[in-house]
Amino acid sequence: MEAPDTNAQYAQALAACRAVFASKLVDYGPSWRIMRPEAITDQLFIKAMRIRSLQIKGHSEVGEGILPEFMAIVNYGIIGIIQLRRGFADTKDMDAGEALTLYDMIAAEALALMKAKNHDYDEAWRMMRVLSFDDIILTKLQRVKEIEDNKGTTTVSEGIDSNYFDIINYAVFALIKLHED
Repeated sequence: MEAPDTNAQYAQALAACRAVFASKLVDYGPSWRIMRPEAITDQLFIKAMRIRSLQIKGHSEVGEGILPEFMAIVNYGIIGIIQLRRGFADTKDMDAGEALTLYDMIAAEALALMKAKNHDYDEAWRMMRVLSFDDIILTKLQRVKEIEDNKGTTTVSEGIDSNYFDIINYAVFALIKLHED
């Protein structure tokens, strides 16, 4: 049996996330531009906690599973990095085209990071459980909250953006695993 092509699977999962992002831009525009970074962290936290709740309970009362929540984590992670770099705004200050361009730039950076780490870790993520990806995401979000509470200062740790990139990549790995199962 041929080994799965991580890069192709990653691109496919990210393309599905981008399609949702683009559709929401049609519906709402980049209304997320008004969100401060802390609000994005909380939104990511809510999504990750919902995944955990669904994993523990084994079912959803509203009929949505964990797959769309991992997709939302990817998209909010990318939004978070955009907001960190651009700052938040009081209004929608960009159009859908600019938002998609920024999305694609951040997605490309996340892919490059995944490739580098995947090389070093030798695809160890493939032996992980989906629940572990969510727990790691929750841990990284707790770290981000601490950094935010400390006004962005760290002594030896990675910053908020590095944690957001890791969150994006763990969520993409979860999407890949969910499609394989």
